[in-house]
Amino acid sequence: MTNWAEKFRMTGVYLFLGVMAFLSLFPFAWMVISATNASVDVTKGKFSFGGALLGNLEKLNKTFDMVQIFWNSGKIALVGGFVTLMISSMAGYGFEVFSSKARERVYNGLLLTLMIPFAALMIPLFILMAQFDLLDTHMGVILPTLASAYIIFYFRQSTKAFPSELREAARLDGLKEWQIFLFVYVPVMRSTYAAAFVIIFMTAWNNFLWPLIVLQSNELKTITLVLSSLGSAYFPDFGVIMVAAVLATLPTLVVFFAMQRQFVQGMLGSVK
Repeated sequence: MTNWAEKFRMTGVYLFLGVMAFLSLFPFAWMVISATNASVDVTKGKFSFGGALLGNLEKLNKTFDMVQIFWNSGKIALVGGFVTLMISSMAGYGFEVFSSKARERVYNGLLLTLMIPFAALMIPLFILMAQFDLLDTHMGVILPTLASAYIIFYFRQSTKAFPSELREAARLDGLKEWQIFLFVYVPVMRSTYAAAFVIIFMTAWNNFLWPLIVLQSNELKTITLVLSSLGSAYFPDFGVIMVAAVLATLPTLVVFFAMQRQFVQGMLGSVK
């Protein structure tokens, strides 16, 4: 009786997981299939591969310089990602390793900024970027994202698991604090860096609202702004939109699957 009950329970579990997997993957499958069809076929709800993929790609490239668009998005995501990693990891390391009377107050104040919605910061940030003449520049998009309170919190929690014996041994060997950070802490915490980079890259790549406010020139636009422009056209070409959506998804998929193992290790390490 127990075996039958266990089999029935497992059947229900796998059935539920199968349904959830289908609901999760169906939109992506629909997007890929629709990218190969003409707009009229997408509108009709055709769910089979067509022969309009090359035509859709040609139309997209005629409307936008996709090489330049990907370069813009990649530059913002990679440059911003690496600088954010450097700043946030040093801040997280410092908050955990160095103690002072004001440390927890500053840290708690930093965490409180997570409660402030970005909509409340848009106007002050816009005025600040205008004063520094950074509107319509990629630097204006990158600068406000360099210090991430969440990533600082993530690195501080991960630093709690960093063996203090390694730090003490490095100090006995005569290493200075910046040398301990670069040559001891960073190599040991590489899975944490990988997980943080995946989060930062995906956030920067998919960022829409702030680039929409800052960037005005077509040659500076990112892939999210291109998708918005295609979708807001008077007569949207859904085949072209789906091709652009597939292309926009590919870099994040590549980054995630290339660093999947390190991402899981980093997230589990932060919990421990």
